[in-house]
Amino acid sequence: MRTHVLVLGAGYAGVMAANRLTRRDDVDVTLVNPRDHFVERIRLHQLAAGTHDAVQPFARVLAPRVRVVVGEATAIDVDARRVRLTGREELGYDYLVYAVGSRGSDGGVPGAREHALPVSTFDDATRLRRVLDDDPGAPVVVVGGGPTGLECAAELAERGRAVTLVPGHEVAPYFREPARRVALRRLARLGVTVLAGAHVVRVRADGAVLDDGAVLDDGAVVPGRTLWAAGFEPSGLARSSGLRTDAAGRLLTDETLTSLDSDRIVAAGDAAAPSGVPQRMSCQAALPLGMRAADTVLARIAGVTPAALDNPFAGQCVSLGRAGAVVQLASTQDVARRAHVGGAVAVWVKEAVCRSTVGSLAREARRPGSTWLPSSRARRRVLARTAAAAPAVTPAPGAAKVDA
Repeated sequence: MRTHVLVLGAGYAGVMAANRLTRRDDVDVTLVNPRDHFVERIRLHQLAAGTHDAVQPFARVLAPRVRVVVGEATAIDVDARRVRLTGREELGYDYLVYAVGSRGSDGGVPGAREHALPVSTFDDATRLRRVLDDDPGAPVVVVGGGPTGLECAAELAERGRAVTLVPGHEVAPYFREPARRVALRRLARLGVTVLAGAHVVRVRADGAVLDDGAVLDDGAVVPGRTLWAAGFEPSGLARSSGLRTDAAGRLLTDETLTSLDSDRIVAAGDAAAPSGVPQRMSCQAALPLGMRAADTVLARIAGVTPAALDNPFAGQCVSLGRAGAVVQLASTQDVARRAHVGGAVAVWVKEAVCRSTVGSLAREARRPGSTWLPSSRARRRVLARTAAAAPAVTPAPGAAKVDA
């Protein structure tokens, strides 16, 4: 008897899960994705700046046995085990891997959706590149002080663009102060104007309107193209389909990544909230989560108990143009340490990370099950620390509903 597994989303987590599921010859895998190629999301700032195309053909990163359906899921029918796609097409499944990822968030800032240029998706970055190519002399205002904002600001400045960075509360909030200073020095050398502590409260066609933190001054407009890099939010598919989610919209699961509403649904990547304590949105989390999700499905097919999540972290890598980078080192529980790496070594590490993500997918496509899953006690410590800080948040129970 054959088992059909449907994977929603071909990001780092979805492709990894799809590849790993082909370990069993009696499993048919269908991957649903809005486009017919793999997008290197961690290179989208390079796509916008024209230093990389941020695309890999599925033939390189996806196992040949995986069937690809180009489309987007619009609803999940848990009871019927069916997924509706755009165009009213429906696909059935025995197991579903929910790996729809995340999308850029405008934070509710007026005018951001209409006038700002996001960089969170391949289509966004492609559009941004066209806009910038059509107006090579225009200054750019980058909104957001996280990794995406820093990488966009540095990449564009290194290419000769006049850039102003509006970071919001803090530049590189994950970084400890020594690593933050390195990043700020690099931005200064590139000529990036950093408006520390400034917030964008409105976006107009002629630029971004700033707030000094207390009083809105409608005259305080930073002119130029407004590039929006101020954070991400999960897809709303799980919530609109009646599945339980956390406050942000991630699918709530137990520690095996199994949905609390059905043991036929597992989640991975940015879309997952195991025990209500999601991991940081990153390829560093997405690849192991994709492997864990696939292993959970394979365990259920085999009739054995799936293993619990255990994914240690190493840090955060941020590129600052092609000739600069910072690596903030972290504990396995994803807490930044004082140690960091800069200079040429950090540039090499960042590029090695970008290349290794694609390499990991390609290796798993050729030899499913060959990618090593790290193991530590990191996740248990994260849950213990979270519970101590907020007693209302406790590890979630196992799946509440078991499908026949």
